[in-house]
Amino acid sequence: MSKAAQSHVIIYSAAWCAFCKTEKQYLEHLGVPFTVRDIETDEGAMDELLAKVGGGASSVPVTDIAGVIVRGFDRAKIDAALRNKGLLT
Repeated sequence: MSKAAQSHVIIYSAAWCAFCKTEKQYLEHLGVPFTVRDIETDEGAMDELLAKVGGGASSVPVTDIAGVIVRGFDRAKIDAALRNKGLLT
């Protein structure tokens, strides 16, 4: 099974995004596995992101935590979603 298939957390990001890098480091620190979809280099990632957030302009990071969408790097919302989905103890 691939890492993407195992992960319940997807981060839509871009290489130039400092908040994206910080969020990835934060999740690594928590020990939460995640998949990264780079909206600039990963074909289809931007379309997938826009479908999840309802279309229109979007900024990164956007995190899909087992169906809960968190816009921006918001630790409180990320922690709450991880706990609610049983991904953080």
